[in-house]
Amino acid sequence: MTLPQLNVYRHDRGSRALITLAGEIDPATAPQVRAALERCLHDGITTIDVDLTTVGRCDNSGLRVFLDASRHAAGSHASLRLHHPSPHTARLLADTGSDLLLL
Repeated sequence: MTLPQLNVYRHDRGSRALITLAGEIDPATAPQVRAALERCLHDGITTIDVDLTTVGRCDNSGLRVFLDASRHAAGSHASLRLHHPSPHTARLLADTGSDLLLL
């Protein structure tokens, strides 16, 4: 059995961070995403842009991470936005009403 893989890249520019994710977001990889987003907030980043261009699949565990991080960001006067979700991920966001908050 092959373990799911997710690569996380971070590029900071001042108080803004671009997080680029590549792979799949599921229960095995969601903690990586959570850790990357929490590090941004811990480091004082106020704008977090998450590029999902190369994410093949994001399930409910990934959605939960994004919603939690968005809530934490708002509590720190920061923002989190998702960019370029796959059709599957865009449908998940729309079906749950999360697109209004995260896109």
